[in-house]
Amino acid sequence: MYVKNKMTVNPKTVSPESTISEVLDLMHEFKIHRIPVVEKGKLVGLVTQGVVQENTPSHLTTLSIHEMNYLLSKTRVKDIMIKKVITVGPEALVEEAADIMEKKDIGCLPVVGDSNVLLGILTTSDILKAFVDLFGFYQEGTRVTVLINDRVGEFAAFTKLFADNGISISHFTNQGNELVIRCNELDKKRVRDLLEKNGYTITSIL
Repeated sequence: MYVKNKMTVNPKTVSPESTISEVLDLMHEFKIHRIPVVEKGKLVGLVTQGVVQENTPSHLTTLSIHEMNYLLSKTRVKDIMIKKVITVGPEALVEEAADIMEKKDIGCLPVVGDSNVLLGILTTSDILKAFVDLFGFYQEGTRVTVLINDRVGEFAAFTKLFADNGISISHFTNQGNELVIRCNELDKKRVRDLLEKNGYTITSIL
């Protein structure tokens, strides 16, 4: 899975001269928490909900509502934005991007091309959707988990069994000695009978 196929394209952006008020309006309207800062199409920073909160007067402030609104309307994004932004390229694998986000403890990766031109943004939500797609969760068919021996040719024999019976495997992954597959057969009983008849132990079938 490539980042370019799973990223959010045409994300909402702000300029360095945008105000915190404008950022808050965008975040509220589109229910987003991170906004790339762009100048002439190129990524120059990132503003997040956390950064905004750090630079927004708390409810304990002695400022009046009018004074707070005035301050928010005068503070520029360029004064609070994250300038050293961790990014990813469009040809990177989603797994690589997820690893970066986990290690750096960040919630998004702006996707940039040549000359730091912003192409999109990859968020934790995008990654979750990508892995849901990987397992074919919303596709019709049967999801089955079986115990499989860790030896050469075992997986080939397993897939041949399905092919010989006219069943296509659309997704698969392994977890230790468990193989999780999704196939196009809607009749779960047929899948169960086929596997058990051929000596496989089923741990779950959905």
